[in-house]
Amino acid sequence: MTDALFPRSFRKGVPTAVRGDGCYLITSDGRRILDAAGSAAVVSIGHGRHEVTDAIAAQGRSLAFAHTSQFQTEIAERLAQRLRSLAPPSFRDAGRVFFTSGGSEATETALKLARFYHVERGEPQRVRILARRQSYHGSTLGAMAVSGNVARRAPYLPLLQDWGHIAPCYCYRCPFEKTFPQCNLACAHDLETELQRVDPKTVAAFIFEPLSGATLGAAEPPDGYVQTIADICRRHGILLIADEVMTGMGRTGANFAVYHWSVSPDMILVGKGIASGYAPLGGVIAAPHVADAIATGSGAFPHGFTYQAHPLAMAASHAVLDILEREKLFARVNSAGAALRRALDPIAKSPIVGDIRGRGLLFGVEFVRDGKSRAPFLASAGIAERVRQICYDQNVAVYPIQGCVDGKDGDHVLLAPPFTLGDAEISQIAAALQAAVAQISS
Repeated sequence: MTDALFPRSFRKGVPTAVRGDGCYLITSDGRRILDAAGSAAVVSIGHGRHEVTDAIAAQGRSLAFAHTSQFQTEIAERLAQRLRSLAPPSFRDAGRVFFTSGGSEATETALKLARFYHVERGEPQRVRILARRQSYHGSTLGAMAVSGNVARRAPYLPLLQDWGHIAPCYCYRCPFEKTFPQCNLACAHDLETELQRVDPKTVAAFIFEPLSGATLGAAEPPDGYVQTIADICRRHGILLIADEVMTGMGRTGANFAVYHWSVSPDMILVGKGIASGYAPLGGVIAAPHVADAIATGSGAFPHGFTYQAHPLAMAASHAVLDILEREKLFARVNSAGAALRRALDPIAKSPIVGDIRGRGLLFGVEFVRDGKSRAPFLASAGIAERVRQICYDQNVAVYPIQGCVDGKDGDHVLLAPPFTLGDAEISQIAAALQAAVAQISS
């Protein structure tokens, strides 16, 4: 390989992937690596599905690109209709979809849309976008400003607007040192506390991950949390943005994770699984009242991307949805997830495994120095990376993250395999993690 490509790390070499096959990635040296992370919770239908690449090629032969400032396409309109049909009922008849080229762009779009919604309604003082500490919403500056991931924000702090963050929803390490249900959902009511500090009439939106993604490793909210957050937002005229870039498109066992708590946000962000990695694609599904504020106001949203609603990406997503529907893959997420969770039971007994959490096919495994005190390993130990390397030696790729405790200490790996995984793959994932736990424990 040459040295022309700008790498994510100049100090860590990575293998060269040359082919995908189902749940596996094949490297240039012929190894078959089980993609237990779904390539960062992206891949749902598996790798190497020629139906998708054939659909992309067919679309390219008729129309590869047309700029949305001048043209619209039928394929984008059909995909928008399909997506809003998967959303909660309040979206289905008149919701609108703004397509982007990924999750970070979806977050940027939602932030600007939230701001412009209030401008159109005569409340230009609403400028703040509140979020949670230890959250992650994307790598662009606006998305990073609302993110609460300490390590990723640190180098860029002088460039970031700080509108305010509330406590994370992280029951394993409750920031209030309480337990559910005696906590009375203190982490949700922290939003009210923040609104007293900043004045609710200056807040445009609250953005949250229904299940936390990479930063906290699939931390799931307790019953009542999402409903309480939604109620607080409604009472104060604040838009609720559900970041479902990682949790949406069936990943948690429902079309979108908000279904688990019967909540309809004002916007839903999508990405990753919307095209299963076959094309860069994301989007914002906006509730009817959000779109109507602009349609009946100025009539135009001053925002856009060159490649939004790209026809080839639209074709990829249609083909992915066709496979998900035809093979009933949404329906098998819960059963496959339950089987994977059962397979992880042996490592749950280890004193260095503090918590195994998640829903559907999104799991986080948190590692600790001491199981009783929940004391984390020091960052210098690099435990998450060590787990990744040991698993890779077993031909399994997991997604390692460090800093879940405070942005520096705390290690976990994320599991988010394709929905197509079977018993053999589940056993292989479990065996790799057992090897990692055994080596680190010794």
